[in-house]
Amino acid sequence: MKVAKLSWPPPRELDEDDALTRLLFAEEGQPRPSRPEPDWVRMHLELRKKHVRKQLLCEEYKAEQPDGYQYSQYCERYARWAATLSVTMRQTHVVGETLFIDFSGDGLDVVDPKTGERRKAKLFLAVLGASNFTYAEPVLSEDLPTWVGCYANALEYMGGVAWIWVPDNLKSGVKSPDRYEPDLNPTYAELARHYGAAVIPARVRKPHDKAKVEQGVLLAERWILAALRHQTFFSLSSGDLPGMIPDGGG
Repeated sequence: MKVAKLSWPPPRELDEDDALTRLLFAEEGQPRPSRPEPDWVRMHLELRKKHVRKQLLCEEYKAEQPDGYQYSQYCERYARWAATLSVTMRQTHVVGETLFIDFSGDGLDVVDPKTGERRKAKLFLAVLGASNFTYAEPVLSEDLPTWVGCYANALEYMGGVAWIWVPDNLKSGVKSPDRYEPDLNPTYAELARHYGAAVIPARVRKPHDKAKVEQGVLLAERWILAALRHQTFFSLSSGDLPGMIPDGGG
């Protein structure tokens, strides 16, 4: 009665079953002021940056909002928010972090000048995730020596090494694909150790894992293969040199 600022007996005009109950139990069932909600979109983008963790972001949030959520609630609410994101959300790539690798589906005919035999020269493609900078090299084989040699040429051409390599599951590089522990060809694994890179092969039948190089293959087929379709080549050294594809060309 004291909290509700009522005297006893209560005024007769108050209905015991309605008005009086609301006065005595005013806080029950009433929505409490909500805590300030973090900017989940900004947090999601910050987590993609190197060394940034949820603990740090929560501390920054609490510094701005002392009445905000504690760490456990912060993580739980972020997990619920992240679960609503579309699986096709745009990927954000850190500069210099990821290199995507694949071979083109089509190729150029290379003719033996003596026998007339035609061999198909496909393109080895390496695409940097953040900049789309693309390296293309024509090769007559997808065997292990070619695979390793193309990597060395691509990295030399780019002038640096990405931390993560995302290849397709070509047998020359990946003996047995697996989401968490792929069995890499020993020579390929040694190449990655030499350059200090981690190899994370794309999942089988998951083209979105290497969407950057899929786009690079498309551009290579348009800017290189289609442009050279009327020319005849007798060797790769005579004209098909490694090079860069214009970014975003059509």
